Amino acid sequence: MVTLAMPMFLSGNMREFMPVLFWILIFVVFYLFFIRPQKKKQNELRNFRNSISVGQNVVTAGGIYGVVKQIDEADNALMIEVANGVRIKVDRNSVYSQAQPTQA
Repeated sequence: MVTLAMPMFLSGNMREFMPVLFWILIFVVFYLFFIRPQKKKQNELRNFRNSISVGQNVVTAGGIYGVVKQIDEADNALMIEVANGVRIKVDRNSVYSQAQPTQA
């Protein structure tokens, strides 16, 4: 059995709570470095998806670049033109970022 070395200056009651404090510290570190940044990223993505407008260049989850031509709020879908005269209907949640215009 492996025991953790506890400082000798801690009182008997404090030694009993050290494992609990250790797990609380682990949770705080995970929250600060993993959970909080992920929530922030999800909120930014949600705000972007809600602010999509007609004429905006977007990229879907599948890597398809296109221009938003129509927004269907009832179906939560977007009509995206990927080439001249070629339009596809995609779910709003499959759009991941705004495409940067390319220079030809």
